[in-house]
Amino acid sequence: MNAPLPAEVLKQHLIDPEICIRCNTCEETCPIKAITHDSNNYVVDPDICNGCMACVPPCPTGAIDNWRLMVRAEAYGVQEQLGWEELPGEKALPETAAALPADDVPAVTGLAAPAPFSAPGATVPPWSAAHPYVNLYTHKTPMTATVVGNYRVTGADTESDIHHIVLDFGELPFPVLEGQSIGILPPGLDAQGRPHHARQYSLASPRDGERAGYNNLSLTVKRVTEDHAGAAAHGVCSNYLCDLAKNDKVQVIGPFGHTFLMPNHPRANLIMICTGTGSAPMRAMTERYRRRIDTGENGRLLLFFGARTERELPYFGPLMKLPRDFIDINLALSRETGQPKRYVQDLIRERAASVRELLADRNTCIYVCGLKGMEVGVLDALRDVTVQGGQDWSILHDALRREGRLHFETY
Repeated sequence: MNAPLPAEVLKQHLIDPEICIRCNTCEETCPIKAITHDSNNYVVDPDICNGCMACVPPCPTGAIDNWRLMVRAEAYGVQEQLGWEELPGEKALPETAAALPADDVPAVTGLAAPAPFSAPGATVPPWSAAHPYVNLYTHKTPMTATVVGNYRVTGADTESDIHHIVLDFGELPFPVLEGQSIGILPPGLDAQGRPHHARQYSLASPRDGERAGYNNLSLTVKRVTEDHAGAAAHGVCSNYLCDLAKNDKVQVIGPFGHTFLMPNHPRANLIMICTGTGSAPMRAMTERYRRRIDTGENGRLLLFFGARTERELPYFGPLMKLPRDFIDINLALSRETGQPKRYVQDLIRERAASVRELLADRNTCIYVCGLKGMEVGVLDALRDVTVQGGQDWSILHDALRREGRLHFETY
């Protein structure tokens, strides 16, 4: 055993403000509410954090995975962290403490045991996913892209103003994969007089570009004019993007994401479940499959797509033109005149036989993207479908997560 330390030491968990894109994933994931934020930073409270690591795998940028071996009395407090623009350097420990390996540092005492935590989806990518590049461009070193297209993809007579925006990177490298996202830096200053933080958007185009062979990508952006409660709210970045014109310049960071990736081996099946702009990664994956439709490499595609009406479904026209033997499309419309309300979980139950057949195939991966509230309904529907087939959902659910075959990207 090593000699007792002269002072309590802890391995302090910190978030890098230069990489963090303020997506709120860490705060939502933390089982003991050790993470908080203000308009500037997301931070970890050293008096609460117990190092359970639950927040680390879901972080799309890796900003959450930073640690400092600290004398407890000198730990960085919440208020200090909220004011950071960058992580501080390492602090020297007392000589006796510095000689200890990190694993010998005693645990911080007096903390409550963490609540049981179980992520709804996988924290690892499918085994065959291509290697993703992340954080090539940061807040300090953003990439400049050029707008080469901006098109509304919902009915002009609907309140849902969703745009398909194409960004070109010229000759500068910006490698991406289906399922990844980027950050957009809107111009101007926030209420505190600081430059706006980046907003995250999923890619709507495949790895070889919105136009095959070109160094560009596309985004699916909804103009935000109200919050989730229906109160008037002006989305700083969404309105900026939706108003862009051809040849405008945009500051981009990223790419982000290392788990919500499509499988890369032949005949992999995809079950895609989305609502609204959650269709972006599904469009990217579908387009990747469409471009190799004649190669014999594709597996089956089963899509559950929800919106209030057909006119509010982004990409409705192009989607309906895809061959029926290429993709199995199921639309859940909750406000269509003369039709009963249906949600994606209702359609999953209606298509139980097809869903069970695909779930029985180890080549099947499931992707869910949309509002946070859809997670419970989708999981309940998958459980019901599995139980109806005489299987144990808890066993299957665990296998899907462990094998990187069930992925959620909700907001």
